[in-house]
Amino acid sequence: MPTHTLFATGAPDLAEGPSARSLAHLAEQAARCTPDSCGAAATVGTGGDAAEAPAAVTHPDLSALVSVQWESGEGPIPAALDTGRATGADDLLHESRWPEYRAKALEAGVRSSATLPYRRDGIALTITVYGFRPGLKVEKGCTATDVLGELAATGLARERRYREVLVEVDQLDTALRTRPVVDQACGILMYVLGCDADTAFDALRRLSQRTNRKLSDLAGALVRTRGHGLEAELRCLGGNPRQARRAGAPHDPADPGPGTAPGTGREA
Repeated sequence: MPTHTLFATGAPDLAEGPSARSLAHLAEQAARCTPDSCGAAATVGTGGDAAEAPAAVTHPDLSALVSVQWESGEGPIPAALDTGRATGADDLLHESRWPEYRAKALEAGVRSSATLPYRRDGIALTITVYGFRPGLKVEKGCTATDVLGELAATGLARERRYREVLVEVDQLDTALRTRPVVDQACGILMYVLGCDADTAFDALRRLSQRTNRKLSDLAGALVRTRGHGLEAELRCLGGNPRQARRAGAPHDPADPGPGTAPGTGREA
């Protein structure tokens, strides 16, 4: 099996860009660093559906060995992730623990394999090396393959944190840019509805949910139109509080009220 041909498969969030290249390079280097290895596979997950975990293999036949483990829920990769220890099979011809994996491996000409697991900050990484002959072993410790896995796990976790920070920064930037518009929209609602700032923001939020529009987009439209065109929606939020408050206020004898002829006390 050639170790210079790389194949990456898996979820789109990690199967494209630097992570996929890192995973493919890791599989290639693991195969090169392990004596008597005929190929390798690397998988990385973030706690979601294992079947969607991105994987890179050094030969297309090895992708079936990875897939059958996720589908059956058994094999050296699930076992290594469950125990946190290196897991392997010295001779798959006499292996009885994982029948489906064993059948696929022997069909591909693989007689032995070893899987090393690594966990870092929500990242679950595995490296599996395969051999044409029995007796392939890779243990945790000061071996080239294990050091490679430790470095790769740390790098992938750092990259994931970096991406999360970028998303957070983008969200904060969007919030800062839209905050003045939202404040202006709340000011318009405070005037139209005769309410305080908290009530105005809650009304804007409810109107956003009711019309299925982003809060910032709705606020921008409200500022541009000064509320024109949204009268029906604003009435649905609770009518006109100014009129309601006026109707519920104690009657002032000095105030003749609407529809009364001045100075007569009679209806006009």
